[in-house]
Amino acid sequence: MFRKTLSALGDFPVAFGAKATGARAERMRRSPQYADGVFRNASPTRSSPSPSAAGGILRELLFGEERDRRKPTGQIPLVADAAADTTEGLFLTWYGHASTLVEIDGARVLCDPVWSDRVSPAAFAGPRRLHAAPVPLDAVGRVDAIVISHDHYDHLDLATVRALLEAHDAPFLVPLGVGAHLERWHVPAARIVELDWHEEAEVADIRFVATPAQHFSGRGIGNDSTLWTSWVISGPRHKVFYSGDTGYFDGFAKIGDEYGPFDATLIQVGAYAPQWPDIHMTPEEGIAAHIDVQGGLLVPVHWATFSLAMHPWGEPADRVWREAKANDLTLAVPKPGQRIDVANPPAVDGWWQTLG
Repeated sequence: MFRKTLSALGDFPVAFGAKATGARAERMRRSPQYADGVFRNASPTRSSPSPSAAGGILRELLFGEERDRRKPTGQIPLVADAAADTTEGLFLTWYGHASTLVEIDGARVLCDPVWSDRVSPAAFAGPRRLHAAPVPLDAVGRVDAIVISHDHYDHLDLATVRALLEAHDAPFLVPLGVGAHLERWHVPAARIVELDWHEEAEVADIRFVATPAQHFSGRGIGNDSTLWTSWVISGPRHKVFYSGDTGYFDGFAKIGDEYGPFDATLIQVGAYAPQWPDIHMTPEEGIAAHIDVQGGLLVPVHWATFSLAMHPWGEPADRVWREAKANDLTLAVPKPGQRIDVANPPAVDGWWQTLG
């Protein structure tokens, strides 16, 4: 126990990552999204509550009367579906929160993988998992590419990066500036692909395009020193859109016009609040984004695994299901670990509704 504590303390400063320097910093300064030392959204946004409001939000999260509703009342059902190696079709395996394996035309892409118990720079503090990882990370199988949407702890995790670095030779596709974190964590430069909005790269016959999002970034006190992005994942026969974390904005329609339609979308629907309306979508806004990008099957992500806002635990799934039915959309709400065949998705069964 003592050794584990020492190890956790030793990782604490490393988990914050690093600031870009040299050629990386110069490239960032040339980005149209960069001004006055930070990255900016296309429209002015509130990325965090005011200092006066932050204390009230923290008190509500820790001690509010509704805090028990932010956790499930029972054990979240987990599925340990095996991902088969196939060159055909499109399959999505959601492991919880935003972590998703996209099997697309023979390639295997892991989006925002987080297998740690907490999303925090400290292994002994911060938001803790509400369910275990459905499978160990080494059971995910072959990985051809690792996609990161931004550098927040619930999307970019030191321990998970280390494990992937050791077990795979897949490149990390990341927004501008995030490569500095990875280099501090000993990811070789040859395995880091850093992209600005609308830049693209090809890995394993899959085209990856970093597309706009409306969010913010930061692993320490300062924000916005790295970029945030959504992703287009395009194979020879299928296409997937992953929203990353984002507020709703007119950029989705532009993404749909330029890169759509998509066979499936992975859309953020959780961790919303009136105090930060610009940088996380509500479920209804997630539905609007899915329609804007011209999506086929909608799989909601960024809910169920960590309590990061004041809304009830199961509310995102309830609201997205209701809105999907109102718009006659095809929706899948998998249990964590459940593998979805996009061509033949299972009917929504409301599995979360018995858990609060």
